[in-house]
Amino acid sequence: MNDMSSVYAVAGGRETVEAVRMAIDDAGPVLGKKAELIFADHQNKPDVGSAIVRRWYDVEGVDAVVDVPNSAVAFAVQSLAKEKKKISLFVGALSSDVTGPKCDNYTTQWAVDTYSLANVMGAAVLKRGGNRWFFLGADYVFGRALVRDTSAVIEANGGKVLGAVYAPLNTSDFSSFLLQAQPTNPNVIGLANSSDDTVNSIKQAVEFGLTSNGATFAAYVLFLEHVQSISLKAAQGLLLANPFYWDLNDQTRAWSKRFEEKIGHPPDWDPAMSYSAVFHYLKAVNAAGSRDADAVAAKMRELPVNDFTTKDGKVRIDGRVLRNLYLLQVKKPEESKGKWDLYNMVATVPGDEAFRPLQDGGCPLVKAGSAKP
Repeated sequence: MNDMSSVYAVAGGRETVEAVRMAIDDAGPVLGKKAELIFADHQNKPDVGSAIVRRWYDVEGVDAVVDVPNSAVAFAVQSLAKEKKKISLFVGALSSDVTGPKCDNYTTQWAVDTYSLANVMGAAVLKRGGNRWFFLGADYVFGRALVRDTSAVIEANGGKVLGAVYAPLNTSDFSSFLLQAQPTNPNVIGLANSSDDTVNSIKQAVEFGLTSNGATFAAYVLFLEHVQSISLKAAQGLLLANPFYWDLNDQTRAWSKRFEEKIGHPPDWDPAMSYSAVFHYLKAVNAAGSRDADAVAAKMRELPVNDFTTKDGKVRIDGRVLRNLYLLQVKKPEESKGKWDLYNMVATVPGDEAFRPLQDGGCPLVKAGSAKP
C-alpha cells in the first residue's frame, strides 16, 4: 500500500507494485502455493489507509502489508497490525519512532529512517563546513522527526540550528516559508521533506536567492526523477544518503535491467527495498512452515537478509533492518554518461554505524529483553 496518485507516487507507486511482483516470482512457491498480491492507494490519509488495511485483514485474509510511505499512515497501520497480529514491512515510512517507542514484534523497517538520514547526512554536511542550519520541514510526523534527529546531530557536533518552519504536505508555493530563512543567514538549508516538495523547495529557494551567499541544500529524500526534474546543473553537488542505487555493482545492475525492461527506467530505492522486504518475508514463511505471524517474525529476525540489495543484513529485535547506506553526490553535467547516470559514490556507511544503537531507541521489546509482544 502506498501513494499512487499524489506527492509520493514518484517515490514508488505502481513501480513498487511491480517490484513486489518480481519478489513473489523470484521467491517461488510459499507453503506450496504462489503468494498473492493486492494493492491500494492510501491517498496520504491515515483514516483511508487504516480502513483499507482493516478490510484486507478482516475480509481478504491479508498476512502482510508492505511499503506505506507517509509515517502518519504507517502509525495507523502499525497499530492495527499489532492488534490483529499481522506483519508490517515498512519501506517508505521513515520516522525512526516506528522501530523506537512504537516498535512491536510484527513490524520491520527496511530502508532509511529519520535517525540514519540525520546521522549520515548531518555528519557529512558538517564535515564540509555546513554548520549554520535552517530547516524547511514537512508538517507531519516525518518532517518533525527528521528536524529533531538532525538537530541533535548538528548540535552534538558544534553546529547551530537557526530555526525551522513547517509546510503542509504537497505545498506548491513555499515563498512564505523560505522568506523566514533569509534573515538567519544559514549556510545549509535542511529540506526535511521529500519528493515533489523537495523539488519545489529547491527551485523556489534558488529563485529567492537563498543560495547566492553560498548556502547549500541538505536534501534528505530525493529520487532519480527529481534530480532529472531539477537538472544536473542545478542539483550538482547535492549529497544523498540512500540504501540503494541501481549502478552500485553487477548485482544491482542486473536486477535493475530486469526492472527497466518492465517499467522503462531504472528503479529507485523504494521499489528495491520493497522487493528485499517481501523476498525476505516469503523466505521466512517457508522457513517457519507457517503463516503464523509470531513464528514468521521470529524467523525474519533469525535469517540473514541476502539479495541483490544487501549481503548478510540483519533484522534486529526492534525490527530495524541493518544494511549499508551509501553517501552519494549528484554528478556535474559533464560527469554524467547517460540519462540515469546521476550519482558519484562518496562513502559506504555500515548499518551498525548508520542506524540508531539498539539501546537508544526506547523500544519496549529491547527493555523486556525479548522479541515477544
